[in-house]
Amino acid sequence: MISEPASVTPASHAEAERSLTPEEFTAAVAAVTNAFGDPTRRDIYLFVRTSTEGVTASEVAEHFELHPNVARHHLEKLTGGGYVTVAIAKAEGGRPAGRPSKRYRATDADHALALPLKHDDVLASLLVRALDTLGPEQAEVLADEVGYDYGRTLAARMEPGTGHRSARTAVAAVADALTAHGFAAHAEGTGNELSIVSECCPFGETAQRYPHVVCALDRGMIRGMLAGLYGETSPHFAASRPDGDAHCVARV
Repeated sequence: MISEPASVTPASHAEAERSLTPEEFTAAVAAVTNAFGDPTRRDIYLFVRTSTEGVTASEVAEHFELHPNVARHHLEKLTGGGYVTVAIAKAEGGRPAGRPSKRYRATDADHALALPLKHDDVLASLLVRALDTLGPEQAEVLADEVGYDYGRTLAARMEPGTGHRSARTAVAAVADALTAHGFAAHAEGTGNELSIVSECCPFGETAQRYPHVVCALDRGMIRGMLAGLYGETSPHFAASRPDGDAHCVARV
């Protein structure tokens, strides 16, 4: 009996379990936000998922009242991110040759949307020591600045060169980006008030030990992303888990 080399399975398992490098993590987050940062594109993805036969760009355009080129642009963005596959439909009944019809189908959601966020114990330990050295006030100021700069970087990667969005679409895009980072966030709107609700915190013990510093980092990220997508704002936390609330709520 011929068996496969013993190194195949362990190597694959190790590759799946290893932590992402900072560059890989940033690229993974950028891919998610680039694909789903646009609310219309999210709706198109959900529409594609409802079809077992796949959809064409014309069908998407008709359903969402879009120009066919715009619909095709959104579908190609989803295809490039690996969330949708495309196949050339065969001609039927001797139909004359012309532009081939492409049908788009959603890929497996669990595989396509997987973002392996890993914790690095050594990095977390070094971060804790750095915060102890800085002191709470300076640490909060630094965290806000770092979060703001990172938020601006994320915003630039979402839809570079397309200009600013409306406040509502910008808030929705920020919530998606936070979700990609492990915050399980969503946007809410009541009248003229917009909020970003985060249901969990990915920083673990660091957040428990330095809650206000981590909140400053979160607030800076939100402020930075909104600055890039909409304009300078001053979001504030109306509720926070460190203060005993069920969720963190940032009012915009």
